[in-house]
Amino acid sequence: MIGAPRVGKVHVITDESLQSRFLHAELAVLAARGGADQVQYREKRPITREICTMTLEGIRRALMLYGTGLIVNDRVLAARDSGALGVHLGRDDMPAAEARNLLGPQAVIGLTANNLEEALAAAREPVDYLGVGPVFGTRSKEHPAPALGLELLSRIAAAVTLPIVAIGGIDAGNAADVVANGAFGVAVLSAVACAQDPERATRKIVEAVA
Repeated sequence: MIGAPRVGKVHVITDESLQSRFLHAELAVLAARGGADQVQYREKRPITREICTMTLEGIRRALMLYGTGLIVNDRVLAARDSGALGVHLGRDDMPAAEARNLLGPQAVIGLTANNLEEALAAAREPVDYLGVGPVFGTRSKEHPAPALGLELLSRIAAAVTLPIVAIGGIDAGNAADVVANGAFGVAVLSAVACAQDPERATRKIVEAVA
């Protein structure tokens, strides 16, 4: 993996389950055109590591034209094999220390935290940012954690030194409030993937965060 760790301010998460109009690669390019500085590939369906790696290699090459980084949700070995910028890990994924050993010091690694206690614990791991949420709830998980709200997000931001990328129900209408309450950046899925015009939706969120 090449380049220093970089935590983007607008992470767009790709998805082919909540919507069927766009493939991962198509959503990734639309998000990059809209100004997202990171795209996160999220695939929960059971596909092989080889197929996943091939898909990621294509996405990575496409995103290079826009200077947009590629983060892989969960799949550490596919991230390594494809040359992605890094990974985002959930609570049930590979331990952060093991992922760091596999990916090396230059990789960007994010770790999910759903409450203050988890954020404090995650901040002690060898990671570059915390994915904190859901701030306003989420439609992308069957059994989501309780919504944090802006007040608790602000408390978490004040308690840790790592950058926070907030997630969960974030769109162009509330992204500025999320940043005002301590988040370094935002991660969005439905607000872009399910939008009529994903590129325009991304651009609106970028403008709100800025």
